[in-house]
Amino acid sequence: MGGTFMLGISEEVRNHAHVAAGDTVEVDVELDTQPRDVEVPPELAKALAKDPKAKKYFESLSYSGKYRLVAPIANGKTAETRERNLAKAMQELKAKS
Repeated sequence: MGGTFMLGISEEVRNHAHVAAGDTVEVDVELDTQPRDVEVPPELAKALAKDPKAKKYFESLSYSGKYRLVAPIANGKTAETRERNLAKAMQELKAKS
């Protein structure tokens, strides 16, 4: 054993913890067993309902994989942006399903 583990910490977290970059700290790592669900925007749910293969592939993705596709749709400022991001997500899902 004897290896070194490094964990990148954002400046915001370092400031809150009163530590500087390069400081050595001890941390406790705890397994998070709570289920993480992605809230699917209605427009994506509607598109997935029309494409069972894409829906099946989407449902097989991890939380992070789903979030990567959902976030640009859900966070789009305009309807055009959301529609464009929906089209990109569906194109990716169809290509991989």
